[in-house]
Amino acid sequence: MVAKKSDVRLRRVYEEAEPHDGTRILVDRLWPRGVSKESAGLDEWCKEIAPSTELRKWYGHVPDRFNEFKRRYRAELGEPGRAEALDHLKALARDQTVTLLTATKDPAISGAAVLADIIGW
Repeated sequence: MVAKKSDVRLRRVYEEAEPHDGTRILVDRLWPRGVSKESAGLDEWCKEIAPSTELRKWYGHVPDRFNEFKRRYRAELGEPGRAEALDHLKALARDQTVTLLTATKDPAISGAAVLADIIGW
């Protein structure tokens, strides 16, 4: 039996919520500037799964560092608190559409993209 691929989406938290978003989860450690809790339309804020402050600052969303960032972040996801949060996201994605939200300008090279890749299967 082949496992069904989960419906995991990736969006900026600044974009308006859409009906097909399913469960909306902010996966950044810091609350996004200029966004009220009401306007974010979140179901959860899973800040414990975000990359460490040190890793986030080192990466700085420099595209040439993304592959190394991805490697380091995947290693961090094995730590107890983050691993538990990752299991939670995987469980949610098994049963429903999940949209991971981030404040980064380019979600395709963000921690949210790494998570979407991991939990999408």
